[in-house]
Amino acid sequence: MQGRMFKSFPLSHRLLRFPVAPPISPTPSNQFSAPIDLVTVRHAFANPASVQDSQFLRREVAQRMHERLALVKLTPQDVLDAGCGEGADLPVLQTTYPQARLLGFDAAPAMLALAQIRQLGAMTSVNRLLGKFLPQSMRPGGPLLAAGDFARLPLAANAVDLVWSNLALHWHPQPDQVFAEWHRVLRTDGLLMFSCFGPDTFKELRDAFAVLDAAPHTLPFVDMHDFGDMLVNAGFATPVMDMETITVTYDTADKLLADARAWGGNPLATRRRGLCSRQAWRRVMDTLEGMRRPDGKLGLSFEIIYGHAFRPQARTTATGEAIIRFEPRRK
Repeated sequence: MQGRMFKSFPLSHRLLRFPVAPPISPTPSNQFSAPIDLVTVRHAFANPASVQDSQFLRREVAQRMHERLALVKLTPQDVLDAGCGEGADLPVLQTTYPQARLLGFDAAPAMLALAQIRQLGAMTSVNRLLGKFLPQSMRPGGPLLAAGDFARLPLAANAVDLVWSNLALHWHPQPDQVFAEWHRVLRTDGLLMFSCFGPDTFKELRDAFAVLDAAPHTLPFVDMHDFGDMLVNAGFATPVMDMETITVTYDTADKLLADARAWGGNPLATRRRGLCSRQAWRRVMDTLEGMRRPDGKLGLSFEIIYGHAFRPQARTTATGEAIIRFEPRRK
């Protein structure tokens, strides 16, 4: 990749499995929230070109997610890509599950518009020709696309067999509520597979900006253990979590900062609003330059959290009554 290098440091001993817990009714909570302004998030992704430089890492993480997904025996009929962005994961999911219906869902309409353009461009001339003569229900189309908050999906309960989400969850202020919603739309034995950033992401930037002030300059990403607890509380069965650190190296601080901005910047409602002085900015840059590695490169860390979990059979009804299942005795 031009101008960048990255190394991956897997931590296999950090593989975590969480016990099963009965589902609880989701209630509004700030326990796991960050003061993220969703309007600012949508604005950050309103111009797809401004975040294009971050796609190299999204594609790398998506590939690693697909390697994990290949280990799971699953034949989904309906697949949801939650936080699909420009739709780069949708063709791969369609190839993996050719018989499945796909829905791409994202909060940024501009990203979905780009996904639509790419989807139309991928249709062959034969498909376009067939589309003129076949009934509407038989015309080649592709994934459906919709915009909105993926903590409030426009789907009925038990609507999909697979929820896939690549590096999107950390943009939401209440991931516990997102998990509850994803649990609601999954069918029994349906699979959730996601990735997101963990607390060590951008740690170099946090250290550099600490010389400026105490204001938060990066998101306070949620810890892997807390995600596991949230999944259990949402009713998922035996969530499995693991993480790895990917370090991207740069020749210049300007390129490092440009990539950090391409990830969406700082959407915290508590972020610093005013501009810093030239002298203060120089201190930040000098601190960053002082972090050069022995090879002369500047490093930027990304802690990637991977998680997957199944929705088990319900143990209680919607009114709280216990469900008791009787299996006939085998002769």
